[in-house]
Amino acid sequence: MYKFAKVATIALLTIAVTACSSSVVEDDLEIQKKSPEALYAQARTSMELGNFSKAIRNLEALDSRYPFGPHKTQVQLDLIYAYYKLEDVASGLANIDRFIRLNPTHPDVDYVYYMRGLVNMQADAYLFHDMLDIDRTDRDPQNALNAFKDFERLIKLHPNSKYAADAQKRMIALKNRLAGYSIKVAEYYIKIHAWSAAAVRAQHVMESFPQTTSVKRALEIMIQSYDELGQKTLKQNAQAVYDRNYG
Repeated sequence: MYKFAKVATIALLTIAVTACSSSVVEDDLEIQKKSPEALYAQARTSMELGNFSKAIRNLEALDSRYPFGPHKTQVQLDLIYAYYKLEDVASGLANIDRFIRLNPTHPDVDYVYYMRGLVNMQADAYLFHDMLDIDRTDRDPQNALNAFKDFERLIKLHPNSKYAADAQKRMIALKNRLAGYSIKVAEYYIKIHAWSAAAVRAQHVMESFPQTTSVKRALEIMIQSYDELGQKTLKQNAQAVYDRNYG
């Protein structure tokens, strides 16, 4: 019975994959017959309906077949957004970097910098971890750091951009993420009794992320570490700051 069910499942999956492949091939054949205007109209319709996979097929066809067409820059902007919606980080970043390289003075380049930050934030996030309320602060923060730099660049180059205010808010969240990671590292150093390294990490939080929710824990780590190291003056200084703010 189990063998039959297994075979049946494989057969159904094979049929589904074959049907899907056939549908994609048919779509590709239809795309080849369409004018650039019809292709773009279809891409926009697909995006409005939330069918970003189909939209990307049309947009990529436009981008490769009509690279100097009337919609060329808008096609690239739509591709960036569609890749973001599909959570295709690699393709999104590749298209973003290409756009910035080829169109550094375009009126919408601020939007592209903003999207770069969003894509990197997306790469840093694990959907299922969020759904299950799993702590992610001990994960490599490189994507979060990249996102922070992207938003920082946007605000520096385009301070009056309509995306600047949201970028600023996201930078606050990213600072908390980066500070939380440093705290996790410091706590690991405490676990292995690497007191000097723990103190340095905690000090980094105080200097780089002074307005985050991790400051209190950073001070606690510094007090404990300096105590273990016999650094009385440094411990007293950290304790004084702690008492003034949290005592």
